[in-house]
Amino acid sequence: MILYPELCMMIDGERVTMGARDSHPVLNPATGEVLAHVPLATAEDLDRALAAAERGFRRWRKTPAQDRAAVLQGAARLLRERVEEIARIATLEQGKTLAETRGEVDMVANLFDFYAGECQRLYGRVLVRPAGLRSTVIKEPVGPVAAFAPWNFPLSNPGRKLGAPIAAGCSVILKAAEETPASALAVLQALLDAGLPGDVAQAVFGVPDRVSRHLLASPIIRKLSFTGSTQIGRHLLKLAAEDLKRTTMELGGHGPVLVFEDADTQKALDMMVAHKFRNAGQVCVSPTRFIVQDSVFDGFVQGFSRRAAAIKVGNGLDPDVVMGPMANPRRPEAIDQMVKDAVARGATLHTGGERIGNQGFFYAPTVLSNVPLDAAIMNEEPFGPVAIINSYRDEEAMIAEANRLPYGLAAYAWTRDAARQRRLAAELETGMLTINSTAVAAPDAPFGGVKWSGHGAEDGIEGVEACLVTKAIHEA
Repeated sequence: MILYPELCMMIDGERVTMGARDSHPVLNPATGEVLAHVPLATAEDLDRALAAAERGFRRWRKTPAQDRAAVLQGAARLLRERVEEIARIATLEQGKTLAETRGEVDMVANLFDFYAGECQRLYGRVLVRPAGLRSTVIKEPVGPVAAFAPWNFPLSNPGRKLGAPIAAGCSVILKAAEETPASALAVLQALLDAGLPGDVAQAVFGVPDRVSRHLLASPIIRKLSFTGSTQIGRHLLKLAAEDLKRTTMELGGHGPVLVFEDADTQKALDMMVAHKFRNAGQVCVSPTRFIVQDSVFDGFVQGFSRRAAAIKVGNGLDPDVVMGPMANPRRPEAIDQMVKDAVARGATLHTGGERIGNQGFFYAPTVLSNVPLDAAIMNEEPFGPVAIINSYRDEEAMIAEANRLPYGLAAYAWTRDAARQRRLAAELETGMLTINSTAVAAPDAPFGGVKWSGHGAEDGIEGVEACLVTKAIHEA
């Protein structure tokens, strides 16, 4: 039997439980059953969190780099020790397989270890000046950060939101998703158990618009970090602009995958099918539009459809399951509408296209081909287990289709032609590009997009830099 923890908020180092507060039900997406209720913050709770964040920032910004690093390293160690417990909690409330949630725990631990090293590499510089003059450039923490994390990666999203500000010397108020609160709390608890002061990082939950308006209206908050949809990102940017707050925005995508006739198509199929259907396609960098050269199109569609149809779907706690449910009841309905719209407009459905079972939020791995450009799924991020495969005649047409949409988060390409690889790297409008691989993210690599997919980056040295401001000092 897997126990689901009692839920709370963490404000100023204190566990804040339900009391008379409103609450939100947390569902098991494999069964639809209620696991628990998470308390929702009142205005008084948010004011208390803001006051604590302001106080915590004054303390943490002066904390030596080696002490900040020790907290991050300690949290990484605790996460690895607690991996099975945390992974099972994340699977219970989000639905993805245990293999995936274990991977998330490892990702957060690796990221914390990387940021621990960056704590001691926040360098400035001394400028060349005539005798008697001195000019230096230093980096300072930007201030308290309001961080908003979605439900699709219930561990790694909170890890990203917490790790970089803590490394930089900032305080953080984390507003994680109400659908997956226990996962976010587990990441924060590892930091607190490793010695992080309670007023430096806090977690609140609540009605998203109410919480965001309250936090971003406060002059205490100096930076907004958001991962989520482009629509909500626009709204939060407007709120942040009122006080000219710094922003990092990791928004939606519609990942193109360019498959050329010279590619190793069997390797591409083996890797991309698994990558497409991980987390039931609920991934911002999910490969979605497969842009395939004419000469290999038919075989690619057949191979993709055969592999997708063989995927075992079920409860993520089952070790034999490859794809779990979607995370909430809204997603299967939204995907079903998109698939039906595409078929009605002339697309070919090869496999899937329907819900599975009579409980939980399952949707079959789905493959569509010959999807017209006016179909909704060709223009809006599906965020689900659907692959779109269309044929194109040549490189120019394929690049044009990849760049057609205003999104630019992640792109994939499969080709053995080295000159073409360089052309793709230059011409594809994307924040991240992977060629002959599925590796998009790494602790030491920036993670972020361009155009409607946002600005700024998480991970890598860029993730810490986004939490710093630059000061020039001139002395005579």
